[in-house]
Amino acid sequence: MNVGMIGLGKLGLPVAYAIASRGLTVHGYDPFPREPDMAAENDYAETVEAADGRVKIRTNAASVVEDCDVIFVAVQTPHAPRFEGVTPIPSDRADFDYGYLVDAVKDLVFAAEAQEKDVTLAVISTVLPGTMAREVEPLLGDRVRLVYTPQFIAMGTTIRDYLEPEFVLVGGDDDYTVSAVYGAIYGQDHGVRLYHTTVENAELIKVAYNTFIGLKIAFANTIMEVCEKTACDVDAVMGALKHADRRLISPAYLDGGMGDGGGCHPRDNIALSWLARKLDLSFDLFHCAMDAREAQTRWLCGMVEQYADQLDLPVGLLGVAYKPESALVTGSPALLAKHMLMDDGYHVTWGDPYAGGASLEEMFRTPRVFLIGCKHGGFEQLRFPEGSVVIDPFRYIADQSGVTVVRVGEG
Repeated sequence: MNVGMIGLGKLGLPVAYAIASRGLTVHGYDPFPREPDMAAENDYAETVEAADGRVKIRTNAASVVEDCDVIFVAVQTPHAPRFEGVTPIPSDRADFDYGYLVDAVKDLVFAAEAQEKDVTLAVISTVLPGTMAREVEPLLGDRVRLVYTPQFIAMGTTIRDYLEPEFVLVGGDDDYTVSAVYGAIYGQDHGVRLYHTTVENAELIKVAYNTFIGLKIAFANTIMEVCEKTACDVDAVMGALKHADRRLISPAYLDGGMGDGGGCHPRDNIALSWLARKLDLSFDLFHCAMDAREAQTRWLCGMVEQYADQLDLPVGLLGVAYKPESALVTGSPALLAKHMLMDDGYHVTWGDPYAGGASLEEMFRTPRVFLIGCKHGGFEQLRFPEGSVVIDPFRYIADQSGVTVVRVGEG
């Protein structure tokens, strides 16, 4: 199988040799040639040797299209140097520069149309969500199919991370073709997890992965500063947290929904924010967590209010416990939403099968804008009054005839 690689920089070149080391022939072309420094790339020399001459360097995109059905695009999408993080970050913000990507795609599309050949472009360059639809898809024509398959690698261990991935992300309708390539790279019984989704989801997954790492580092460094200014040991503290594999180092709390609640979470952040001020921490991450909780709850309330105003409907809050299948309401984000809505002048009828309030019969006598405040089991089986709007941040209420169901986060 022949595979193309457009862009032979610090990502494309080691990935090309990694693919070739598995027996595939890679036809590579760099439209913006430069000499990437591979000195810090572990296993690079050994991988080049294992590739055994199967990386063929070409001088134009047309020759790559001629020999390949699947072509990876790994050109850079750079930021301005002032955003690299080696100097203090300025206050302004900017998207990535997609000029190199657009030019590379144009060359490939032109070559495919001139040769009347169908090819699949597999873009691996980092982009923001919506970039493929805005910058790339309008260029494709009838001969070129698109998938977005970014890589989760770290510079210095690119080859290892590529050949031994946590998972492989494939976004797009032509995922069968690229999955076949990955099957050839890793072996048909490779056991590598292929995660198939839309192009837009894949775009966001890539940058969300990277920023999640940054958030973890920021949290650990905040605890380090607290330890430096108290009698605590950061290695002991963080070492203990690494053992919490049910709620911390796990998929728990990564679904999106209402904010955190309970007797500990909001109050502990507030107490640690007080301590941050007392210790004069360089940055109060705990305050930011509480600000995010309130701002995100107010955003949900804004959705409720918009529908209530547009449709002249009363507001209902279904579920006020902070934990499903319980009557626990201490620190409940649903009650926070109730107070915000009431502060904005809305009458809120609320009910919870465990925590009390109005009965379902009373709440369902008239159409309302319902906010699902807790993911109690059984709510997904309810038949809401016709004409109602259901704001569901947990995305488990199915569509119903005559009812507008807004599963928050589905776009």
